[in-house]
Amino acid sequence: MSGRWEDWPPAKPIRVDGGIRARSKRGAIGEQWWSRRFISVLESYGMSGRLARGRNYARAGQVLDFELTQGKVTARVQGSRVRPYQVRIGVLPLTTAQWRRVQDRLASQALFRAKLLAGEMPREIEEVFAECGTPLFPRSPADLHMHCSCPDWEVPCKHLAAVCYVLAEDFDRDPFGMLAWRGKARDELLGALRRIQAGSGQVSPGQGAAAAGAARSGLDVPAPPLEECLDGFWSPGLSPARLRAMPAAPVTAPDLLLRSFDPPAIAVRGRDLADVLAPIYQRLAGHDG
Repeated sequence: MSGRWEDWPPAKPIRVDGGIRARSKRGAIGEQWWSRRFISVLESYGMSGRLARGRNYARAGQVLDFELTQGKVTARVQGSRVRPYQVRIGVLPLTTAQWRRVQDRLASQALFRAKLLAGEMPREIEEVFAECGTPLFPRSPADLHMHCSCPDWEVPCKHLAAVCYVLAEDFDRDPFGMLAWRGKARDELLGALRRIQAGSGQVSPGQGAAAAGAARSGLDVPAPPLEECLDGFWSPGLSPARLRAMPAAPVTAPDLLLRSFDPPAIAVRGRDLADVLAPIYQRLAGHDG
């Protein structure tokens, strides 16, 4: 064998027990749309080959641990050396003004607000961030600051790539981790949405009942009075052909409305009323719960 370092076979990583092992055994990693989108964005930067080398690391459990905080992910990855490598992936958090625009936009849509308060991530949230001039996902490799203590000069190296895959699966489990990475923790965001929702019921004296109802629900534009809609009240908004072509509506949790608001200050035998009612909603919807 020649003396050139590139002719030497790659060193095998030291196997570890108790690492964070990716759940996916083959194919793509990421089950939910947001985690798949995160990986596809990274691959669109021309990193697909380097990310593939880290996929095996993620599935073998070489990522020992990781911590996600505002604007930063830190992790330890076991490579071929005895001492684990230190990995850091940074992203620029949104400013206070940017988050205020995003929160107002999310709160202005009743469905977005309800899904987020129920712990779900609406697909349209990426468009909301884009409309506010603050893309949810990194726009280019320059938006990510990646560092690994290994001697590999490529970015991302397989250790960084492994953390990206583990991070994607963590986003599967908790999509609010993605928002926390951009600077807004779950409790802080949901608290802001509830405050905006609580204040959305105030209308001017000149508004009619329809306008007041629209304001209470958080819709953008008040509905016109009924007498102005009588001519087309019974007409379908879309033709049958267009209706058939539309994608099926996503399955919504039966207790979505129940979870969209703060639990009432009522206890039933020491349990919150919302916890008591949730199984009933499940049964009414035909779920085993």
